[in-house]
Formats: sequence, structure tokens, C-alpha cells
Amino acid sequence: MTTSTYSEVWDLDVFFNGGSSSDEFLKHLDATAGLIQQFSLSVKNWETTNSVQDQSSIKDLIKKFEAVAKKIRQAGAFVSCLQAQNTEDKKVNELRGRVTVLSADFQNALTALDQKLTTFDQDVWEQILEDETLNEISFVLTERRTRATEKLSEAEESLINALGIDGYQAWGQMYDVIVSNTKVKFEENGEIKQLSVGQAANKFSNPDRDVRKQVFENWTEAWSGQSDYLAKTLNHLAGFRLNVYKARGWEDVLKEPLDINRMKKETLDTMWKVISDNKQPLVNFLNRKAELLGLEKLSWYDLDAPLSQTESKVSYQQGAEFILEHFSQFGEKMTNFSKKAFEDQWIEAEDRPGKAPGGFHTYFPESSQSRIFMTYSGTPSNISTLAHELGHGFHTYAMRDLHLLNRSYAMNVAETASTFAEMIVSDASVKNAKSEEEKVALLEDKVQRSVALLMNIHARFLFETRFYEERKNGLVSTDRLNELMEEAQKEAYGNALEEYHPQFWGSKLHFYITGVPFYNFPYTFGYLFSLGIYAQALEEGKGYEEKYIALLKDTASMTVEELALKHLNVDLTKPEFWQKAVQLCVDDVEEFLSLTAKN
Repeated sequence: MTTSTYSEVWDLDVFFNGGSSSDEFLKHLDATAGLIQQFSLSVKNWETTNSVQDQSSIKDLIKKFEAVAKKIRQAGAFVSCLQAQNTEDKKVNELRGRVTVLSADFQNALTALDQKLTTFDQDVWEQILEDETLNEISFVLTERRTRATEKLSEAEESLINALGIDGYQAWGQMYDVIVSNTKVKFEENGEIKQLSVGQAANKFSNPDRDVRKQVFENWTEAWSGQSDYLAKTLNHLAGFRLNVYKARGWEDVLKEPLDINRMKKETLDTMWKVISDNKQPLVNFLNRKAELLGLEKLSWYDLDAPLSQTESKVSYQQGAEFILEHFSQFGEKMTNFSKKAFEDQWIEAEDRPGKAPGGFHTYFPESSQSRIFMTYSGTPSNISTLAHELGHGFHTYAMRDLHLLNRSYAMNVAETASTFAEMIVSDASVKNAKSEEEKVALLEDKVQRSVALLMNIHARFLFETRFYEERKNGLVSTDRLNELMEEAQKEAYGNALEEYHPQFWGSKLHFYITGVPFYNFPYTFGYLFSLGIYAQALEEGKGYEEKYIALLKDTASMTVEELALKHLNVDLTKPEFWQKAVQLCVDDVEEFLSLTAKN
């Protein structure tokens, strides 16, 4: 495959030249504010007649909604990229504040619109949706209308949005500030360095246990030093959310995340039950890995340790070519999209100080372009992350021609596309291994994903549900947060580890995200759901790409149960589908155990 040389630094100037000092971006924010005012006024002046005559008004408001939504998402994506590429850029925090205010104003207008949709009688509403334009987005419109009936009055919801700028969103932004000021000490060749948390996290896959242990001790010390600020931030985020739920009469803290993910609680409970019933093979894997590393038991900082004692480094260029090669075995469209992302500098991957930890994909709707953020240091997990984020990008690309309202897919199905992309790369890698040693290493990396999604994410879910229950009775102390996290990790990992990470609640960004509550179980859903899709893809070969795209296009316009029934012909509330999906993970474990058994 002929390739050009791929840059590890993304191009943001194509959107707004000048970064956080961009005059173009300030003009964009001013224009957005103007459009929000116009939209708000149009909603306010709309006198509903509870008749089919309202169709034209609804269509006009939807057009204005689209224009505003694109501008706000463009702005939010740009600020997110600026913050991630340089956590020390103080000016970005001011821009983030402006975008937050605009988002709140827009949300107030949407709240007013949704409330007006509830005034229609059901038979009139059904007639209104017979219009061709509105029928296309009928699922989302009805969903918004239904959710509005479960909330408070327009005035009360608007007040919540307004108070949320400083009483909720600000706490999420406070976490970003804490992270930017958190440095992890690292000694190398007699020199003491101060690593960003993103750089330090990559050290957990170092083949030298002394390096991993040193990083973990200093990592723990760094996060513990911020624990008072972190505990306060987490408590107030949860407190605000719980007070809103209480006012709305919502007793179950999972109601909102389940609604957002268009998913039944029965489906979630069934998924976790099947996973819990199948933990032993994963425990066996962890025990075997410990044995291969010459340890009695693994500690937290050993989970990502490579089995080879020589650190295998793959350049960014090689990683990109590796991904494209294996994507090409699945389908042309996914390959071409990913190639464009590499060639047009849509990816920020450079390993340098000052970057935020983790990885993400974001979309610029006015430009129809994606951007991917990560820190690439040449590890197998870096390649997986890159494939994962490209999967997100392809999902957005596949839906580019749909109505904007039919493109707002939930996190659980978003993670389906990303983990599907990971599966293509990791499975092909194992099958094409040139030696048994390489196959063991690649299979171990693949099983590690099962450990992460069926154990680590399970621990996050257990911690967060228990924390929220305790938070209902008052503030939860730092010591208690540590206890809750360690208890959750022990349960989720089947007591397979010698040392855990009690401060994980502080170091994991996902607990502090304000946009989506319970940023955990959708990852596991997406992983297992993608396994079912992947199994179907293997059966049908290259021709499956069109069916896959058809599934992706439906991800924002039906429930996950309806999606699974339509495209996979399975019932997600029953254990059979989940058992088959988990069994694919178990099969990988069994192959790994077989290959590493002592003769």
C-alpha cells in the first residue's frame, strides 16, 4: 500500500486561524449568539394551535435549530481540541466559559420548544408527523416530547440550566484545571522529570516492572495530593445532579443515563448478570499473566504490562499503515475515510508535555470534518486507541447525509462503532501473527480489552452507583471514596489483584464529564454489541460493509433493542445474545491459556 508520510499534529487552523487568540472564532461565537437569540424569539412567539396547521411552524423552528446546533457544536469541538492539545493554555478556559453560556442559552430555548410540543393532543401529534419532512425525524421529535413531560415546568428547567453554568458545568471545568496542574514525577537516567498525566499513563505499559511501580507510586502520590479538590468537585457534581433528579421526581439515578442511551434497565441488568457469571475465565487469564511475569499476583500497574521483556515500539507511520491494511480487509469506505483522516491532518498524536490524558473523537459539523486526539508512544494499546477513535469518526461519516436530528446517537452505540474498528485490527493481527510468540503477545493485548471492558468498566459502574446512593445522604469523604473504589475493583476483578488503585475515582476523567452521566456501562454495551456485529461481518465477508453502514445510520433513530432486533434479529433483554458475545471473549482467553501452558 503506497502511503504519504503522516503528520502527528492536527490542523485546527482550517477551522479558525490563530488558536485561542483567533478573531475568526470570536466572530463565530458572536454569530452563534445572534442565531440563538433569533431561535429563542421564534420559539417564544410561536402560538400553538393544537392542529395540523402547526406543521409549518415546527418545520421552520427545526431549520433554525439545525443552524444553531451546527454552530455550537463547531465551537465546542474547537475549544475541546484547544484544551486537549495544551492544558496550560489559560485563554481557552475563557472560551470554554463562553461556549458553556451559549449552550445553556440554547438549551433554554430547546426546553421551551419541547414544552410546547407537549401541548398537542396525541391524535393531532400523529397527524403532524405524517408530513414527509417531519416523519423522517419523528422518533427524535416524539422522544423529546415524551422526555419533556417527565421534567419540570419550562421556567424551572430554564432556571436549572442557568444555575448549572456555575453550579454544575463549572465543576466539570474545575476538574480540567486540576488535571492541568497535576504532574507526575519520573526519574530516568538520574534525571527527574515532571510528566503530564497523559505521558505518565503511557508508562504503565513499560516492560520494566520497576518503571511501572515507580510511575504508579508517583502517580498515586500526585493524585492523592489533589484528593481534597477532587472529592469536592465530584461531590458537588453528583449533588447538583441528584437535586435535579429529586425535583423531577426521579428516584433511580440510572433513569437519565438509560434514557440518553435509549436502553431498558432490563437490558443493562441482563448484560451485567451474564458478565458476572463469566468472570472466572478472565481471572484465570490474570493469574496466568502473573505467572508469565514471574509474579504471585498482578498489581494494578501490571495490568498493561507487555509479556515481552523488550519494549516493542511501533512508529506512528507504521501504526497508521497497520490500521489501514486491516481496515481494507473489511471495506473500502472505512479505509478511505481513515486514509483521509491521516493525510489531511485530522489526528493529534504527538507525544509531548502539556497534553491532556486519554483520547477522543470530535466532529466539526459546519466543516464536515472529524478530529482525533491521543498521545501516541508506539505501544500496542496506542494502535488500538487510534483504531477506536477512527471507528467513532467513521460512524459520524456514515451518517453525514442524514438530518441533523437523526445523527445524535447515544454513547452506547457510539462505542459499538469504535470497538468494532478495534476488533478488525486486533483480530486480524492475531490471525496474521508471524510466530507463536507474536501471536501470544497480540492475543494478550486483545484479551486485555476484555479485561478493561468487562472488569475495569464494571468497577467504575459499581463504584458510581454506590457512590450516588451514599451521596443522597450527604457529602462522601475522600477516605470513603477510596474505600468504595477499592471494594468495586476487588469485586469486578474477582479479587485477582494484589494491589488496587483506590484513587482511581480521581484520576479518571469519565467521572467528571457533565454532558453524559454514568460514562461507563455504554462502553461495555458497545464492546459486546460490536462482537455480535463482528461475528456477522466475519460470516459475510467484505460485502458486509453496506449492511454495517445501514446499522450505523439507524443508531440515532430507534432504541437499542429495536436496533438489535432489526439488524441482528436478537432480543437484548434476554441472556442468549450476551452469553454468545461474552463467549467470544472467553474463547480468546482459552486460546491464550492453551498457547501459554507449560509443557
